[in-house]
Amino acid sequence: MIVYKNCRQVGLDKIYECFKLGFSDYIIKLDIPKEKFADHFFGLEGNRLEYSFIALEDERPVGLMLGGIKEYEGIKTLRCGGMCVHPDYRGKGISKKLFELHRQIAIDNHCKQLFLEVIEGNDRAINFYKNMGYKKVYDLSYYTYEGNMEVDEHIFRALDIRRISFDLIKILYHRLKDVHINWQNDFDYMERLDRLVCYGVYASSELIGALCVRPSGDKGNIHFIWVRPSKRHRRIAKSMLKKAIMDLGLNSLNISFPNNASLNGFVEYNGFKRLNISQYEMYLTLI
Repeated sequence: MIVYKNCRQVGLDKIYECFKLGFSDYIIKLDIPKEKFADHFFGLEGNRLEYSFIALEDERPVGLMLGGIKEYEGIKTLRCGGMCVHPDYRGKGISKKLFELHRQIAIDNHCKQLFLEVIEGNDRAINFYKNMGYKKVYDLSYYTYEGNMEVDEHIFRALDIRRISFDLIKILYHRLKDVHINWQNDFDYMERLDRLVCYGVYASSELIGALCVRPSGDKGNIHFIWVRPSKRHRRIAKSMLKKAIMDLGLNSLNISFPNNASLNGFVEYNGFKRLNISQYEMYLTLI
């Protein structure tokens, strides 16, 4: 008999075991140690034990649904931070029961929407979410850049590029209108990152460009890049990337973002290569 428990009722060992078993045949290999799993999924990603559920058969973990609640773009949102079922137990209704518990958490906590990301090509999961009422709203693309960022030296040297505090980035974010930022680049997510480095470009005393990069060895992950619309197409964004590469000793840069024609044009024009992976952002509005 399969029973369902809130993750507060079980230890981390069972949650981690279920995660490993459920994602053992996933499109992307998710082989991470238990400590890193806990830090990432119940720290950085914002999932909480009280919003997550596990399915057990004779105390053997066979299904898992992680959840986290936050104000996302001004709407109280319950995000599915990961759902998996042991390969031998699929097709037995476990996913549906986990979803029902997940949805009830959203209702009990007065959330207005459910949200998740799902990898393109995972058709079984995509069809399940559609059957549960989710709709695909955004495509999430991934790009990488390797090498030095070549910029005209006269342009680069003429720009006033400085390291700035994340507090200035947050102030800037609140001024932006109608800009959709994916969950892993949202500002409360960035605030939990260690080693995040922020740059600003100034014209006199005005901030006209900003960049947030998290270095990891010789690789850097771009979490935020912005240039005032009236100042675009002047090599400002490219110069900020060059500054980060030089300053942090980076050999490559990675960036992910949802539908954004301007940013898509920028990365492709400047030599970023699209990775052979993408995700959908799916939403379910609660009445």
